[in-house]
Amino acid sequence: MSETADPLVLDFVEWVAREPRAYPEVIATWKTSCPRLTIWEDAADRGYVARETVPGVGLVIAVTEGGERLLRMNGR
Repeated sequence: MSETADPLVLDFVEWVAREPRAYPEVIATWKTSCPRLTIWEDAADRGYVARETVPGVGLVIAVTEGGERLLRMNGR
């Protein structure tokens, strides 16, 4: 079974894969006023990223195994 991804979701997952991102950074960077562009929410709903609490840092968004697999399957 092949996983396909919206190019913006793929870009988002690749951005998070570089390093776990603080929740406020994700919101500030990927915020959109268009209700149809729910890029980071779509990535979370599809299991590509997850929220984690890191002691001393707080809430972060990190890539899951599914997100890593998506990146590999799309040559990233």
